[in-house]
Amino acid sequence: MTRIILASQSPRRKKLLEQIGLSFEVFPSDVEENSSQQDPALLVKELALLKAREVSARFQDSLVIGADTVVVHKGKIVGKPENEEEAAEFLTSLSNSTHTVYTGVALVKSDKKGHQESGHTFFEQTKVTFSTLDKQDIHTYIKSGNPLDKAGAYGIQDDLGALFVERIEGDYYNVVGFPLNRFYRELKKIMPKLTLMALK
Repeated sequence: MTRIILASQSPRRKKLLEQIGLSFEVFPSDVEENSSQQDPALLVKELALLKAREVSARFQDSLVIGADTVVVHKGKIVGKPENEEEAAEFLTSLSNSTHTVYTGVALVKSDKKGHQESGHTFFEQTKVTFSTLDKQDIHTYIKSGNPLDKAGAYGIQDDLGALFVERIEGDYYNVVGFPLNRFYRELKKIMPKLTLMALK
């Protein structure tokens, strides 16, 4: 049976794939995430594929899942904050406005000799609207430590981060970091015999 590998150290992606009963292993990519791509949809697909290919080169007869998420606000890509001050800047900027979360996913298969296929990529986008955030709430959230490892400096699944979100348009799980519905549909294209029963 093909070995399924998640090329990400994100605990959120790991939890989501476990949630659907997928049997997989975790081997994070060590690749440098450098790109000059400005289009967020192309960027997340490019970085996801870069990660998946790097990990796939280590294994034979495998399917490697790579993923990358960015937040785009007013035409600018908002990554992970480097420190608490930058997290505060990000959250203040996102307050009382709508941003878009892009997640790119790459699926790279290798055969029993370790030869890689070209890779299958896709992306999802979800619009997220924040209510007005006051400085004290931003400060309290940052002190929880949750924003520092997340694109846009927040997690919609966090106890406190969830309170900032007024509404979303699109896949909730995409904002968490992995679009489960689209993933399952795309996975069935390259594994036609896959069923929900097979996952469990």
